[in-house]
Amino acid sequence: MRFWITFTSLLWAVFSTPSLAEQTAYSDSELLDRPLMERYILDELKALRQDQQDLERRLIVQITDRELSVADKSLNYANVTVTYFFYIIAGVASLIALVGWQSLREFKNNTTEMADKRLDSIATVYEKKFGALERDLKRKTHIISENNKEIEKINEIHNLWLRAQSMPTPEQRMDVFDEILSIRPGDLEALTYKADAAMEIREYHWALSLCNRVLELDTSNGPALYQRACAYSRLGVEEQAIEDLEKAMEASPSISDLIDTEPDLEGLHGNPRFDALIPVHNE
Repeated sequence: MRFWITFTSLLWAVFSTPSLAEQTAYSDSELLDRPLMERYILDELKALRQDQQDLERRLIVQITDRELSVADKSLNYANVTVTYFFYIIAGVASLIALVGWQSLREFKNNTTEMADKRLDSIATVYEKKFGALERDLKRKTHIISENNKEIEKINEIHNLWLRAQSMPTPEQRMDVFDEILSIRPGDLEALTYKADAAMEIREYHWALSLCNRVLELDTSNGPALYQRACAYSRLGVEEQAIEDLEKAMEASPSISDLIDTEPDLEGLHGNPRFDALIPVHNE
């Protein structure tokens, strides 16, 4: 979870723009710095992936070494046990031979039966131990496999975000966001950006529906509240738009930098509640 939070924060830093709709153009220096930032983040992700793979290799080596150590100790213990057992048998046999307690044939049969029972008991104990080790190894292997699958998903989603950034039209970006949602259906960030693309093609009801899906899962999601406010503004529902703006600014204070220049909020200018929000940004 910590890795995912770090990754999401990095993605937000790279892909967030001054406005989720149409904003002021970047300066030349910002355009030059952006590829460097993306390259730095890609290098960091590569390093994290390599660290994960190194950890996996080390874990497998350690598990294998421990299994071999346990097996070696088990076999040594069994060997020592059987050796001492036969020493005892030899002593008892000598004693029986001296006192004439029973015939050699009876002693042989009894000794064979005792040895078989003892060996069966030892084999059963160590069979149970090896079974437990095998189950534990399978469980750990499954965990490693699941982690590898999650890493592959993260890499694939990261590549899709890069593709979405390079798409020239909102429709193409929405197709890429759909691919992300097919991999991770509950990706709230992809839903929010899809709502932004829907606003660009003037599908305000669609954008409103997408924002509602996000807010059902995260009621304090600042970007989703901001996008829904823009959709309400375009649909003429001013009071609801302003209420969402207030919540969005409370959840993400940086949103206050956008409201004065947001084209989708032009219809709110002149509303006393909306105008009261702008000086908070200017102060």
